[in-house]
Amino acid sequence: MNENQEKKKKNETWEWMKALLIAFGLAAIIRIFLFTPIVVDGESMMPTLEDGDRMIVNKIGYTIGEPDRFDIVVFHAPEQKDYIKRVIGLPGDTVEYRDDVLYINGEPYEEPYLEQNKSEVPNPPLTEDFTLEEKIQSTTVPEGHVFVMGDNRRRSKDSRHIGAVAIDEIIGSTKFVFWPISDFGAVK
Repeated sequence: MNENQEKKKKNETWEWMKALLIAFGLAAIIRIFLFTPIVVDGESMMPTLEDGDRMIVNKIGYTIGEPDRFDIVVFHAPEQKDYIKRVIGLPGDTVEYRDDVLYINGEPYEEPYLEQNKSEVPNPPLTEDFTLEEKIQSTTVPEGHVFVMGDNRRRSKDSRHIGAVAIDEIIGSTKFVFWPISDFGAVK
């Protein structure tokens, strides 16, 4: 090889290395600060989410905003594990269940995502009666916290067991299953 060809090959190699470094750097930034994949572990959100579903978590939504009622969120749980649950109560809300109906601030709320579970449960109710005071020893959801529950109410370890979740512990919201292909799409 002559000197020009050698320089050209070194330049080309350097350009490829720079492109790869930039690509890896961008991928790391996206994963750390913007979006990250997560695998659903367990049946607490069935039938909305199945064990093994792979989802994308939007990490930026709550850095500029607050969770909305009925968002599906991923948060750091006390057991050094990440949980996926649905936001039911927002800061300052009263939350109560009576006769399988959710009451927030005294008003009944429909939960269409529970209809399949309610129709399949052999002996109702799907969700046992409770008040917020019975579960977290407070009449309202504390400031800076949310009350979360799994859609599979009989098999979910949620705020009824672990208490209200600090908003600071929420990693982000998730609305999109990307694997398996049969479950591909947005969730409600």
